[in-house]
Amino acid sequence: MTTRTLDSARIHDESIFIDAVSPLANSNTELLDWWFEGGVTAVAPTVGGFAASGPTVANIGRWQHLIKKDPRLRLITSGADLQVAKDDKKLGILFHFQGTSPVEDNLDLLSVYKRLGVGMIQLAYNVKNPVGDGCEERTDCGLSNFGVELIRRMNEERIVVDCTHTGYRTTMEAIELSTAPVVFSHSNVKALKSSPRNITDDQIQAAAATGGLVGVVGFPAFVSDSPRPTLDEYINHIDYIVNLVGVDHVGLGLDYFHGQSGVSSDEAAKESYAGLIESGRWRAEAYPPPPYWYPEGIETPRTFQKLTERLVERGYTEDETKKIVGGNWVRVFTEVWGR
Repeated sequence: MTTRTLDSARIHDESIFIDAVSPLANSNTELLDWWFEGGVTAVAPTVGGFAASGPTVANIGRWQHLIKKDPRLRLITSGADLQVAKDDKKLGILFHFQGTSPVEDNLDLLSVYKRLGVGMIQLAYNVKNPVGDGCEERTDCGLSNFGVELIRRMNEERIVVDCTHTGYRTTMEAIELSTAPVVFSHSNVKALKSSPRNITDDQIQAAAATGGLVGVVGFPAFVSDSPRPTLDEYINHIDYIVNLVGVDHVGLGLDYFHGQSGVSSDEAAKESYAGLIESGRWRAEAYPPPPYWYPEGIETPRTFQKLTERLVERGYTEDETKKIVGGNWVRVFTEVWGR
């Protein structure tokens, strides 16, 4: 083992490491051990987004019960909670929505969700909704009147505004309107991999100007043209964002999910894919059929140590590496949620 590898092991152990998006953690809580094994401080399961308020509240209740029963877990609702989770060697749980269907047409529900621990809400999921357009719509309309009020209310409730999966104009208007940092929780660089799901330089710059960040995503079709992207191809997106807006505005949002290879059978993955295409939530232009292999070396969260090691090998300093793997998320969450 080289000195640099030894240093990366220490850096990984000392870092507050945050995986800011994970549908997999929500759909299969038995796999939470994978994040423990990977040395993760906090993960954000997708606890809502597609369903209305009733099923969403029930799912949050399921999580609240799980956290209460499992002493290894801690609900994260403030910046200080992240340090406590790190110090106590617990896995922090951040509640995240991928879409605004749970809000229905009632902004008062945002107050309810905030009290239940929801700290970050994505505006759309690929398709048009009452807030604005998704990134795969044929139109590029901006925020609706309801969407304008939703952004204002999210700022008031101290909920992070997440523009991932959301249409260009809607994101730019949300960023301009928000008085708090805005993020793309799990998006990659369109200049490196053309996809409706990836974002342009001006979207990255606009989010950074608010004090926000981009969480780099591991879904293979958003990383490279290869069905099995390398870890270096994944880190190329981090490099690009750092070179464009600085090391303070990039983080991690791997987006591990139930349909990925190594988790789901080929048959189940194909069935899930067919359902998503039929529903219109996914389009083949952005989402090729499975299998889905996440970047080599971090195919699952169990081996996140390899990401930290590779960042160090690529020349990032200790301080820069700690920011990328979680420190920047800590800053954003603390600014929006408070200490």
